[in-house]
Amino acid sequence: MITIGLTTRDVARELARRYSTMTHDELDVLESILVPMKFQKGEFILKEGDVCKNIYWVVKGLVRQFYIKNGKELTEYMAVENTMCMSIESLFKEQPSHQQIHALEPTIIFALPKDKLEREAVRNVNIQMLYRKILEESLILSQIRADMLRFESAPERYAKLVKRSPQLVLRAPLVYIASYLQMTPETLSRVRTSALMEDKS
Repeated sequence: MITIGLTTRDVARELARRYSTMTHDELDVLESILVPMKFQKGEFILKEGDVCKNIYWVVKGLVRQFYIKNGKELTEYMAVENTMCMSIESLFKEQPSHQQIHALEPTIIFALPKDKLEREAVRNVNIQMLYRKILEESLILSQIRADMLRFESAPERYAKLVKRSPQLVLRAPLVYIASYLQMTPETLSRVRTSALMEDKS
């Protein structure tokens, strides 16, 4: 068992608190599904070509989800503590992932294996609700990012990220933040400087 000051039961309770009310017995079931995993900085959680079989709940650390296009790494998503990540297309099609997930810091994750989660969701309405809410959240976050990239200026994109995930902005390397926001590092640097000057005025 990975020791982090949190037990698997604590994680089950937190997931239930966020996504679905559960009885003591239902928490037992959720706890039995959770798989603790530990990764060093730079270590891969999911590699290109692997099939994503889990939904990952980040308990400690920072992870980046990215893909490679024309030889360049493009950041799709980053997750800090108390957030989920997954390669959703690979998860549901059960096909090799184009995306990769790796740890930007020493990271502890609790995995929810899709096969076990679905098996229990058939038997238990509250587990089913938790599963549905997690997927809803993932789809909503994808839509928010897509709309941000379509409709918002570089300063607006940066301001939204600062508001939604200040820890991410403080901890992630600027080159990955720039890639996530689909701007060059130089543009991000100008946007950050302008935002800091506005804050001081």
